Amino acid sequence: MRALTVEEARQRATDLALRSYEVAFDLTGDGDTFVTTSRIRFGATSSTSWVDVKPERLISVELNGQTLDTGALDGGRFPLTGLQAENDLVVTAELKYAADGEGLQRSVDAADGRVYTYGMSSLESAPRYFPCFDQPDLKAPYTITVKCPGDWIVLGNGAATRTAPGEWTLAETKPLSTYFVTLVAGPYHQLRSEYDGIPLGLACRQSLKEHLERDAEDLFRTTRDAFDAYHRMFRARYPFGEYWQVFAPDFNLGAMENPGCVTVSDDLVFRGPVTDAERSTRSRILVHEMAHMWFGDLVTMKWWNDMWLNESFAEYMAHRVAEDATSYQGNWVDFAFVRKWWGLQTDQSSSTHPVAPDSLKDARQSLDDFDGISYAKGAAVLKQLAKYLGDDIFLKGVNAHLEAHEYGNADLHEFIAKLTEAGARDLDTWSDQWLRTSGVDTITAERTGAGIVLHRSSPDESRRLHKLSLGAYDADGSAASVDVVIAGDAAEVVLGNDAGVVVPDAGDDTWAKIRLDPTSLANLPTVLPAITDGTTRAVIWNSIRDAVADAELDPRQALELFTAALPHEDSDVAVGSLVRWLEERVLGGYLEYDEARGPLADALGSKLATTAPGSSLQLVTARGLISTTNDIALLRSWLDSSAAPDGLEIDADLRWALVLRLVRLGEFGATEIDAELDRDKSTEGVVQASRCRAALPDGKEAAWTRIMTDPSVGVQELLAAADGFWHPGQAAITAPYVQRFFTDIPPTADIRAGMVVGLTTARIAPRYVIDADLVGPAEALVADGSVNSGIRRKTANFLDDLRRALAVRSTFG
Repeated sequence: MRALTVEEARQRATDLALRSYEVAFDLTGDGDTFVTTSRIRFGATSSTSWVDVKPERLISVELNGQTLDTGALDGGRFPLTGLQAENDLVVTAELKYAADGEGLQRSVDAADGRVYTYGMSSLESAPRYFPCFDQPDLKAPYTITVKCPGDWIVLGNGAATRTAPGEWTLAETKPLSTYFVTLVAGPYHQLRSEYDGIPLGLACRQSLKEHLERDAEDLFRTTRDAFDAYHRMFRARYPFGEYWQVFAPDFNLGAMENPGCVTVSDDLVFRGPVTDAERSTRSRILVHEMAHMWFGDLVTMKWWNDMWLNESFAEYMAHRVAEDATSYQGNWVDFAFVRKWWGLQTDQSSSTHPVAPDSLKDARQSLDDFDGISYAKGAAVLKQLAKYLGDDIFLKGVNAHLEAHEYGNADLHEFIAKLTEAGARDLDTWSDQWLRTSGVDTITAERTGAGIVLHRSSPDESRRLHKLSLGAYDADGSAASVDVVIAGDAAEVVLGNDAGVVVPDAGDDTWAKIRLDPTSLANLPTVLPAITDGTTRAVIWNSIRDAVADAELDPRQALELFTAALPHEDSDVAVGSLVRWLEERVLGGYLEYDEARGPLADALGSKLATTAPGSSLQLVTARGLISTTNDIALLRSWLDSSAAPDGLEIDADLRWALVLRLVRLGEFGATEIDAELDRDKSTEGVVQASRCRAALPDGKEAAWTRIMTDPSVGVQELLAAADGFWHPGQAAITAPYVQRFFTDIPPTADIRAGMVVGLTTARIAPRYVIDADLVGPAEALVADGSVNSGIRRKTANFLDDLRRALAVRSTFG
């Protein structure tokens, strides 16, 4: 099925004016299909158009009382001819439940056999479960009715009312774009509350009931705090009636901003102990989706090239509001260590793009740009803009934008116009420098006889202005800083040059690669532990990680710095993100696995002995040790709880981590995996078992076949199998599958759609095989225009990483 182009969307938006949708779902069947009828009332200024529907069977189409030939359906589009000034279209279709997280997803809970459904409409998915005019700038109110099993409840964008056993009606909504329409139906457990006149709700699978109830007050408190913050900032109150947060199974994203009924991945209903960082991340995800109620839902972009207006704004607001208004702190530290690092990597990849691209991709290709640019880089430049303008001007412009385009659509030019009307100046230059170009500048510190000079180098002619702070630090804990504006290629700074470590952009205020001077690099092992500001430590570590990736710094030096700094590190965000980087990039990538694994495991073991029992640091350190140690006796003793560290709860998830490591070490096999699954008979257990089975030497072929050919595998089980497949300690075992990746991955786009296609590609690419012979096949796949764009994008990212690893090994051995 061909994707919608911007030219087609613009023409259809010109031709049609939608009045309303009435959508009826019949979910009472026993098979893998359901029936939907959409009645769409719309005006037209053209005699022809089309409606989008992707059915198993198109049952009937009626236009203005005339029955049309269902055989006219062509590639998900049904042509409409003879349109009148006002039209009444009724389309009935039998559609298939989804397993890939796009459309109406159906999941069976392994814990009790209950069936759950939820709708995901993003980008091209809405026509997979209801006929519609699928593009963001054709909004209309929706009224929905549902027939379903009698023990189910129904939720959606409008308030739900049970009208009879197994029959529900959802109240008419405000005008909505198709991509954030949703339906939630199943025997969900519900919790209700109310705040400031807004009915609040939480829902999850029945098997997660006790865990949701344990965290309900925390979730409701975050929601209340965020509503207060947004109502202070925005003149328009929350406009969509009830506000449900449904923790849905087999979700392929963190969450989706459906007005009135946000869907959230139910792995954020924590079954056991988690770190403070993970709770903080969950809070930010909820706050992020709440920001979309204004930016994205109340005012929506006209086309997907401006989806950064949704995601960058929500990302920025999530960190700002979570830091200022909720009980969770350290959000900007997390942003620097995790989100900004993600964005910086993306901005240096071959697939980088401007935050606000001029190129107008089709709807399918636009999905590829939901990445570190549209989220992290966009959020960073909005933070920079808000600080530059001040809240008086920034929020005045934002509110004017929301009011001018309420329940409608807008683009970047209209947003910039409202900021300008509010008092902002020279935004065209700012927009050209930060939104319309891609790539990242490098800022380098140089010590001179007179002080410090900061040098700026750029990958293009943008010559971006940078406002930042320069920090100076010593091992005794003393620190000083000075604000700097870099308008040219060099800026002299009046600051002593005798400090142990000098850090450009110490407050993480700009978007740039940072390079430390040689003296600072040499002094880091002694000075880094004395730097108390977590954000500054993140800036330093991002500089280290980036210099390693650019083959400018020996990865052994980075590993040695980590082992030196780890005893003093008190941030679970820092430990978790750095261990993840070491495992994903250094162990088996930049360095041979056996060379680097031991020092990392030893450092984590020493750290664990000093962490407070029951603390986040203890948990994140223990996870790192489990995944890197070769001490089979230790792993076994933790698994049977005979020698686990005091305060460390060996819950179901930690048990599975232990089983996985013992599988990879050849100590456990299928029998032990089955025994653990018998102990944890949950959906989560099935997912974990999928990861462990893919790690078995004799389980590789079965896992590969499921990943590449089985469309019925659920999202989480699929991704877990891909996660478990490759490991640098199994290079000989997985060698036969390296070249198969390039031939077997393209057809997966024929059995799955949407986000999971790229996610699977990224996970099943042979990322630990550092071999120049892979460059050619990867280049050929990326260049093949017949291959799904998401597969090509993720393969291009794999190729970027491969080239970096080859350069690092060539430079440092």
